[in-house]
Amino acid sequence: MQGKKTYQEKLFTRFLLSERVPEQNFYRQLKSVLDLNSLYRATEPFYGSTGQKSIDPIVFFKLCLVGYLENIISDRKFIQHCSMRLDILFFIDYDLEDELPWHSTISRTRQLFPEDVFEDVFTNVLQMCIEKGMVSGHTQAIDSAPIKTNASMDSLELKVPEEDLAAHLLKIRHISAMDKETPIRKSKENKASKELQTISASKQELGAIKSRNKKWAKDQDQRQGAGNKGSKYTSNKTHYIPTDPDARISVKPGKARKLNYLSQLCVDTGHHVITDIHAYHADKKDNQYLQDIVGRLKPRLNQAGLIWRNCVADTGYSSGENYEFLEQINLESFIPPHGTYKGGPDGFEYNEDQDHYVCPQGEIIPFKKVFSDTRTKTLKKEYRGSTYQCRDCPIKASCLGRTAKEKKFSVTYFREEYERNIERVNSPRGRYIKGKRQSTVEPVFGTLTQFMGLRKINTIGIAQANKVMHLSAMAYNLKKYLKFTQKLTKSGAKALALLFNKIRAHQNLINLNLSHPEFI
Repeated sequence: MQGKKTYQEKLFTRFLLSERVPEQNFYRQLKSVLDLNSLYRATEPFYGSTGQKSIDPIVFFKLCLVGYLENIISDRKFIQHCSMRLDILFFIDYDLEDELPWHSTISRTRQLFPEDVFEDVFTNVLQMCIEKGMVSGHTQAIDSAPIKTNASMDSLELKVPEEDLAAHLLKIRHISAMDKETPIRKSKENKASKELQTISASKQELGAIKSRNKKWAKDQDQRQGAGNKGSKYTSNKTHYIPTDPDARISVKPGKARKLNYLSQLCVDTGHHVITDIHAYHADKKDNQYLQDIVGRLKPRLNQAGLIWRNCVADTGYSSGENYEFLEQINLESFIPPHGTYKGGPDGFEYNEDQDHYVCPQGEIIPFKKVFSDTRTKTLKKEYRGSTYQCRDCPIKASCLGRTAKEKKFSVTYFREEYERNIERVNSPRGRYIKGKRQSTVEPVFGTLTQFMGLRKINTIGIAQANKVMHLSAMAYNLKKYLKFTQKLTKSGAKALALLFNKIRAHQNLINLNLSHPEFI
C-alpha cells in the first residue's frame, strides 16, 4: 500500500537538543572536552559593573571556533549558519528559542579582548594536546605564508615628501599612460600615522625603485592582451594603505602583488600540532623574525616540561646572526644556507688557526677588519692582500680583473656557525629532518588556508589579524585532538577485546581439560 505523508505543525511538542544530537557528533564530543571557564576571570576587567549584559565570553569563543571549523570567515554568514545547525546550538548551550548574537556583537567583542586573551586560550588548547602525548617538543618546524588582508590595492596612497608632490612623482616613479587616465580611489578615513605617510627611504633606494621598474611600467602599456594595463607599480617605500596601515605590499614568485600580513607558524613534528602562530608585517624577510619566534615558543614548551632541541626551517630563515643565536640557547639549527654563501672565493683554502686564506698560488691573504655591510646590514670580515703579492701572478687577469691591483674580498663574520649548520644539514639526520619539515609544516599551512578560514584576514590591523590566526590554529589543534583521542579509544578497546578473547580461549581450554575422561 502506497504511503502518503501529511505535515501538520503541532501546537505542543517535546524537543531536547541533547536527545537529537548523536553521541558521535563532532561538536558534542568537542563540548565534552573543551573547558573555557577560565575566560570569565580573564575577561572580567574588560566589562563594566552596570548596563546590559553582554555576550557570554565562552559563547563568543565557541562561535568564533565554529566559524573556522566550518571554514566561514564572514561573521554574518557563520551566525546564519549556526542558526540552522542543531549540533552547533547544543555546543554553544543555546536552545531553539534562544536568539543568537548579532554579527556586529562578534566583531565588537573581538576588538574588546586583547591579544593576550586569545593567546592564553590557544596555550590552554595546546596544553590539552601535550597532556595526551601529542607533542614531543624536541623538533619544531617553522614556516611562513602571506595572508591576504581586508584592504584593496586601489586604496593605496603615495607617501608625501617635503618637496612638491608633482616634482616627487617625476623623480621617483614612472607614470604610465593608463596611470594618468585611471583615478585612484580615495579612502573614507585615513588611519595611518604621519610617520607612515612620509617617505623615509633614501634617494639611493628611491632611485633603485625607479630604474628597476621603469621597463616594467612601459611593458604593461604596450603588451598586447594584457589584462592589467591600468596597474600601477607600488612599493612599501613609496606607498601606504590608509584603511589598514599595518598591511604591507608583498609578492611571491609567479603571484600578483597584494596587501598581506605574514603568518609565522611553528609545528611539532610528532603529530603535526601547532605550537605557535603569530602575525607580522609582510615587508620583511623571514630571518628577521626567527629570534622573536624562538623567544616566544621556547618558554612555552619549557613551561609544559618539554625540551626543544632541533629548530627546522627553510632557506628564508638563514643568517649568521640566527645561527649564532640558536647555538647560544642550545638549539641545533637545520636551516639550509642561501645559495650565495661559499665561505670564501673559489680555489682559496681557509686556515682556521691563523684566520687567513691561501690563494691557488700559495700566497696568504690575511684578515684586515670587521665591518657592517650597508646593503645587507650584516657583519662581514674583510681579507686583503698586497700589491707585490699579485704583481707577477700568472692568474692575475682572471683573479683580479682589469682594475684591481691586490686581492680583496669579504666573508660573513659568522663563517664558523655557517659551516657547522651546513654539516648538520648535509648529514643523514639532516636529510631525514628536511623530509619531516616538508611533510609537516607545509601541509598544515595548506589546511589552515584552504579549510580553516585563514585564506583571508577579515579584520583591520595586525593585532586583530593575530587574534584571527590564533583562532584558526585553535580550531586546527582541537580537530587534531579529537581525532587522536578517538584513535586511542578505538585502539584501547581493540586491545581490551583481544585480551578478553585470549582469557576466554584459555578458560575454554581449561574447561575442556577438566572434562576429559583421564582427568576424571
